[in-house]
Amino acid sequence: MLDVRYSTKFKKDFKTCVKRRCKMERLQQVIDILRIPSALPQKNFDHNLSGNYAGYRECHVETDWLLIYRQDGNELLLHRTGTHADLFGM
Repeated sequence: MLDVRYSTKFKKDFKTCVKRRCKMERLQQVIDILRIPSALPQKNFDHNLSGNYAGYRECHVETDWLLIYRQDGNELLLHRTGTHADLFGM
């Protein structure tokens, strides 16, 4: 099982999600699957990122709720979470 590390940005994003009353148990379910490590269900659209986020992966917690993460050895780094607009300025 991978150890989880949280970036400072993720911690801020997490607080924002709580204020928005997001269903945090859904985020926890995705994190639990990633810690195993195991492939996420297809509905989560897990894929590599490029550009500023090269080396990171992104998956959908919900339709417009994303998680950006990276797996380094025995560690799972949770980098950002939020909407497309929050993360990519769309």
